[in-house]
Amino acid sequence: MGTTPEAPVDTDAGSGPRTLAEALRGRGDEELAALLRARPDLLNPVPADLTQLATRAGTRASVLRALERLDRFTLQVAEALAIAPDAAPYPALLTLLTGDDGDPEVEAALPGAVAALRDRALVWGGDGRLRLVRTARELLAPAPGRPSPTGLGPTVAEATSGMSPGRIQEILHAAGLPSTHDPVSAVVALTALFTDRTRMADLLDTAPSGALAVLDRLVWGPPYGEVTAEPTPPVRWLRDRGLLLPTSPRTLVLPREAALHLRAGRAHRTPEPVPPALVPAATVGTGRPQVVDSAAAGQAFAALGMVEELLRDWHEGGPPVLRAGGLAVRDLKRTAAALDVGEPMAAFWLEVAYAAGLLAADGEADERYAPTPVYDEWLDRPAGERWALLADAWLTATRVPGLVGGQDAKGRPLSALGPGLDRSAAPEVRQRVLALLAELPPGTAAEAESVLARLRWERPVRAGAAGDPLVDPRARMAAWTLSEAEALGVTGRGALSVHGRALLGPPDQAPGPAPEAVPLTTVERGAAQAAAALALAPLLIVPLDHILLQADLTAVAPGPLERPLAETLAVLADVESKGGATVYRFTPGSVRRALDAGRTAVDLHTFLAAHSRTPVPQPLSYLIDDVARRHGRLRIGAASAYLRCDDDAMLDEILADKRSLGLGLRRLAPTVVAAQADPGTVIGGLRSMGYAPAAESADGDVVIARAHARRTPPRTPPAPVPEGPPVPDAPLLRMAVRAIRAGDLAATVAPRTEPGPATARRPGALPRSSAAETLATVQAAVMTGSALWIGYVNAEGAASQRVIAPVRVEGGFVTAYDHTADEVRTYPLHRITGVADLADELS
Repeated sequence: MGTTPEAPVDTDAGSGPRTLAEALRGRGDEELAALLRARPDLLNPVPADLTQLATRAGTRASVLRALERLDRFTLQVAEALAIAPDAAPYPALLTLLTGDDGDPEVEAALPGAVAALRDRALVWGGDGRLRLVRTARELLAPAPGRPSPTGLGPTVAEATSGMSPGRIQEILHAAGLPSTHDPVSAVVALTALFTDRTRMADLLDTAPSGALAVLDRLVWGPPYGEVTAEPTPPVRWLRDRGLLLPTSPRTLVLPREAALHLRAGRAHRTPEPVPPALVPAATVGTGRPQVVDSAAAGQAFAALGMVEELLRDWHEGGPPVLRAGGLAVRDLKRTAAALDVGEPMAAFWLEVAYAAGLLAADGEADERYAPTPVYDEWLDRPAGERWALLADAWLTATRVPGLVGGQDAKGRPLSALGPGLDRSAAPEVRQRVLALLAELPPGTAAEAESVLARLRWERPVRAGAAGDPLVDPRARMAAWTLSEAEALGVTGRGALSVHGRALLGPPDQAPGPAPEAVPLTTVERGAAQAAAALALAPLLIVPLDHILLQADLTAVAPGPLERPLAETLAVLADVESKGGATVYRFTPGSVRRALDAGRTAVDLHTFLAAHSRTPVPQPLSYLIDDVARRHGRLRIGAASAYLRCDDDAMLDEILADKRSLGLGLRRLAPTVVAAQADPGTVIGGLRSMGYAPAAESADGDVVIARAHARRTPPRTPPAPVPEGPPVPDAPLLRMAVRAIRAGDLAATVAPRTEPGPATARRPGALPRSSAAETLATVQAAVMTGSALWIGYVNAEGAASQRVIAPVRVEGGFVTAYDHTADEVRTYPLHRITGVADLADELS
């Protein structure tokens, strides 16, 4: 089958590079920068020259990381090259991927995949001799005890390497091939038979019944099968002709050449050159962006309320920190009950607040969680900005709330706010899921399974877990991302909202799967936050400044309330139910709580009259007046405790009540009773008996029980745990490429010398010149601005070769720009062993 017009053709295979280092030397600066951007681990530290870069690019850890970031088709191309002969021509690779029948989609996508592998230095050489780097071949090629990604077994030569010459002759005879006493020639002849389609088809036509069924079970892998001591006739027929070769006394393997014939030449059962398409979901909001944006904005407002309610509940100090870090299970359950959500969602809101820097441990001896000072600043910001801060913290955090409740690799439980929740791939997965949703028209949601299928294609799981969300960690994180984005208001009804799109940044800057997509900088992230806040602001619900009082001692908030109104009402009444409208109930205990906080009856009446759209019901007025009339008549102070009351009849009543026996009361005067319990216990006991006592200070004043705000010391949000080295920015890439070029030039360029025995020099030796010649050459280079090649011996006696551009010569020193080290240095002239002009000018 001929190549397509798009397929590159190598015109001169013999003139290609001999090593990967030579291939890298043939690249331009932009190509080298693209390689370092795609594989940032190669920059740590900056390689001294291109040879060192090539060596590092072939290390196992670096190759593994590069393979893990390939999409499925590019990885399939690498797997096909791993089973192809070394230095495979492009047509042979194409045949392995398309088979005998061809595949236009594969033919169209293959040049791009080969270019991607070549750009990442996983493949080098011209299209006539494509070479997969040795480490990648070792990782992807079939090997004993390791499943092959293609399901193919060893070649005939590999499978017969330990076989006796006599047994090989028997196979040749049974296959109808001429005998030869040379084992190498015998293996070549058998390989030629299996790779000849016509002769192989004729051989299989003579197979007995059942033989082809045996091959069908092995053809797509695994290629190994166990046999008994007395195999069946079909198996014996296949074994005698080498179609099944022994690897052990009880195991047979299908040779690679025979399997490829049965597969019609294909290395993979199903090549996937095109990523799976996103399938739009049939939702109510499809094609109606305003519906999606409104739903997302409503959820965003609810998310702000959820975080505020959480941190308000921990206003005076939250639960203690476990010794191993994190939140106890019982405290998580209490928090979930207080927020009226499930435990997984409670863990999510805790982690979002923690990632945004609003919540942290206070660091004291009795360490507890509490809001941070940033929380107070956050409350004062507009609602859109507050939401953008939360959403951006979630989007860029490496902590994964969905792992809470599971176990780590050592079987230890994973707790909310605790260690072990960081997954370096989480930000990339979240951003990629949202970027995929952004590819759809505004207002259109995607089927969750189609999103997961696309992610599996872009980052396939090589360990065989692809498609299983319980095993594939990226699939699990993607599923959690879809639900978390909906809860946070980034999406609405499954579709990306207008403020969610703004959060990703401009379309040309939004991060994607390609190595060229550099994550947003701090400045760009700040701009994206501002844009998201601006887009969300007009969509948010305007908080209400009123409530509706009812005659049954309840108040209805028909929507979200302004913060001062909500905070005061939360003290004066108890929340009875939540939903689109919140119902508050007034009780004697809630009114007493407001009085304990320093409010008077007049204050409460004025507050309700000012904020109620309905008249204040008479029962509520009576309740407030009745509680206020009895509040504070009975005073309790520290004796251990004492009771003081101007109404001695009330003290008589308390002393006569059997429920007060546990307080250890004893009358000291007509209006004073001493207690053996502390004031808090006395207050609680008397309130349970139906009284309304008030605490008294040492000066005799009523103690106002205002909530004491507890804050942690200044805390920074948790730093994300990066996935390997960060992607280098453009300035760093330019400097790195320049340094590598200079180092390579210093290591490989020959100095310009005059011919003759006086100037003859051993390869790799330092240049030699007299002191006068060195000084004159350096001074001339300062005047002309040219670069020199020098030999230098430092104070420790270590010799090196360097490429410098002299800037100044004075006092026995030369100041020059060292291209090898990419910095300006000063060298003593007496330590320079010699100097020579470069054969090629430094570009």
